Amino acid sequence: MNLLIKSGTITDPNSPFNQQTADILIEDGIIVKIAKDIQSDAEVFDALGKSVSPGFFDLNCNIGELGLETKEDLQSGSKAAAAGGFTGLALMPNTLPPVHSKSEVEFIVNKAKGNLVDIFPLGTISHKCEGKDMAEMYDMYQSGAKAFTDGKYPVQDAGLMERALLYAQGFNGLVFSYPEDKAIAGKAKVHEGEISTLLGMKGIPSLAEELMIARDLYLAEYTGSNIHFTTVSTARSVDLIRQAKSKGLKVTCDVAVHHLVLTHRDLLGFDSLYKVKPPLRTSEDVDALIEGLKDGTIDAIVSQHTPHEIEFKDVEFEVAEFGIIGLQTTLSLALQAGLPVELLVEKLAINPRKILNLEVPAIGEGQQANLVVFDSQQEWAYTKQNNQSKSYNSPFIGKQLTGKVLLTCNNNQAFKS
Repeated sequence: MNLLIKSGTITDPNSPFNQQTADILIEDGIIVKIAKDIQSDAEVFDALGKSVSPGFFDLNCNIGELGLETKEDLQSGSKAAAAGGFTGLALMPNTLPPVHSKSEVEFIVNKAKGNLVDIFPLGTISHKCEGKDMAEMYDMYQSGAKAFTDGKYPVQDAGLMERALLYAQGFNGLVFSYPEDKAIAGKAKVHEGEISTLLGMKGIPSLAEELMIARDLYLAEYTGSNIHFTTVSTARSVDLIRQAKSKGLKVTCDVAVHHLVLTHRDLLGFDSLYKVKPPLRTSEDVDALIEGLKDGTIDAIVSQHTPHEIEFKDVEFEVAEFGIIGLQTTLSLALQAGLPVELLVEKLAINPRKILNLEVPAIGEGQQANLVVFDSQQEWAYTKQNNQSKSYNSPFIGKQLTGKVLLTCNNNQAFKS
């Protein structure tokens, strides 16, 4: 891949060219020169007025392969990721079977070789995500699993979580906590509040999330372990993690981008496309999440991309599956939440890789071209025609959005949106 990116504004705190407008010459996938005016025979991409940053990385992405390829496979998922500016994905083990041994990890790693998008499978904490016996965590780590989580199944057994935290210390592994106390959440489908009462549905109280965060923070403090909370969604959760960080605990967390722009009031039409887990919360929770991103309490933004076939979503709200697709809309929704570009690059590109102890790409001469070009002001329509996913379960399809990814480069490949 030989490409000359003209007049892009570099947004990368790790680059000596940060906040400068410059040309970027890429030859065979390597950035060979950055300067004010470069002349070359390479293909030219006009980036005047556009931002150029390291490629985004998603810490919470669901792709059906293996076993659920009709929802999404690695090829379609990678296209959706590239269209959204992501050059790296951490895949949740919500597959069939779950990624609970080295054979599943190695299958995904080998299948994804040569992709524009780097794929990193996450292994399960427990065998078959059953929450009983610990999975083969060290074997999976040796095979390429970067962290461990039971995905959509929160670990209810405190003893199992404690053992996992202690065991992962031995090889510098990282445990993800999806915080939900199932005994409190029950089988409810929406956030507990005036909207759930109005809809006549049982609600999931914020306490179900906050109680589990408090438990796992105590366990992390007791064991001295690193822990990462994924898809935090309430104001109290943000406060608990903020306090833990102030005490020096080794804790990080992320937020799903749709929780920054949607609230439980969006459920008033009984549209199952808005049915997600954790459920959409209140406007006060949204404000607290955005403040948590700005003050550094929340480290990363994730898409929580969760594809489903139409028969699992185009049904009554009560029986519909949880989740929406989000890879292509993450940038737009984060901008809609009012977050500045510099902060978005930190939360979408830099911090996610730091959390997984991965090398953070930099826009500099001699570096691999792992980057994205995007226009934070450009309006675009998200349609079924330009949707790259196999699935269409997004409430944003058919809507006008602001903030568009134009070019994604990685592994000597380029994708133009």
